[in-house]
Amino acid sequence: MNYKIFSWNVNGVRAVLRKNALQNLIANKQPDILCLQETKAKEGQAETDFEEYEEIWNSAKRPGYSGTAIFTKKSPLSVQKGLPEDLCIKYDWGADLYGTPLDEGRVLTAEFPEFFLVTVYTPNSKPDLSRLKLRELLWDPAFLAFLKDLEKTKPVVVCGDFNAAHTEIDLARPKDNEKNAGYTPEERKGIDNLVSAGFIDTFREFNPDTRRYTWWSHWNHARENNVGWRIDYFFISNSLKDNLKSAEIYENIMGSDHCPISIELEF
Repeated sequence: MNYKIFSWNVNGVRAVLRKNALQNLIANKQPDILCLQETKAKEGQAETDFEEYEEIWNSAKRPGYSGTAIFTKKSPLSVQKGLPEDLCIKYDWGADLYGTPLDEGRVLTAEFPEFFLVTVYTPNSKPDLSRLKLRELLWDPAFLAFLKDLEKTKPVVVCGDFNAAHTEIDLARPKDNEKNAGYTPEERKGIDNLVSAGFIDTFREFNPDTRRYTWWSHWNHARENNVGWRIDYFFISNSLKDNLKSAEIYENIMGSDHCPISIELEF
């Protein structure tokens, strides 16, 4: 059994559909499973008509904001939207100026025979770092606890927009961004903790020293000049290492300020 899994922060699913970008990706790459982040839509608001795919949506309560989705050719055994209630109550989430991340459709999990697949749209720390403490003290530890709890049952594949560059080679200008959202020590530590817990950064497994990026600012022709950040990832449980056959970034696929990424697993 092979799984060709793609992940893409589309920055609005209706926008990429208008550009025919999502249709082209599906037609040209034929993913078995496609995970989307920042859909900015509820199920039924977007004209998706991909007959081979079952659609699973987890939308934010706030209209036109955040959200995740999974389009899959392989029907999942089970689906879970958001973080589990028993985990949520262990943390004092409260709400900030933006609300609570628990209502923002940020996590979607589908169970397959060989693994759990989790897609995530991690909260942005914001330019003024007003959500950094939420990331450091609540979101990152709670999300890791969720993944480790899933791992007690079967291996985990987790993908999506983690809104952080892990190391110096994951962004074009690390020195200029050391105190900026997406490259603070606290955010980087969140990814350190994932790796320390046994999750493999699949792209780095094949490309330990390569500078390639998945997101570019709209400012100053950043994408044309490839002044980017690698903030979109596939992580897998260590027990899946031998099943991992490829990990790729598709910088030339346009339609969003992020580009798609993929892995292939073989069982």
